Amino acid sequence: MADQRSARAGGSSTATRRRSAPKKGPEHAARAACQSLEGLIGHRTEGVSAVRRGDDGGWCVVVDVLEVARIPDTTSLLASYEVLLDRDGELLEYRRLRRYRRGAADE
Repeated sequence: MADQRSARAGGSSTATRRRSAPKKGPEHAARAACQSLEGLIGHRTEGVSAVRRGDDGGWCVVVDVLEVARIPDTTSLLASYEVLLDRDGELLEYRRLRRYRRGAADE
């Protein structure tokens, strides 16, 4: 009986370790893209508007960045950057897709 309990306890701790191990999923990709981009361009990220799995198993993340803060805030300039990451979340390349005013509606 004690053996069954210890076997179950051992199995559940392994399962817990598997669940708590960091995943390299879309959340990780989004965080990694924001951190890498902020470090390279020196502008604060505002959010992530898209994440998709790349053909090579990496990630393509579209990050929105505050490029020029203005008053009122609706006139601030933002930009969308496409960030490509490898499978481990390391930055491969980035490019600015567009620049726009915060208050401007999508076309």
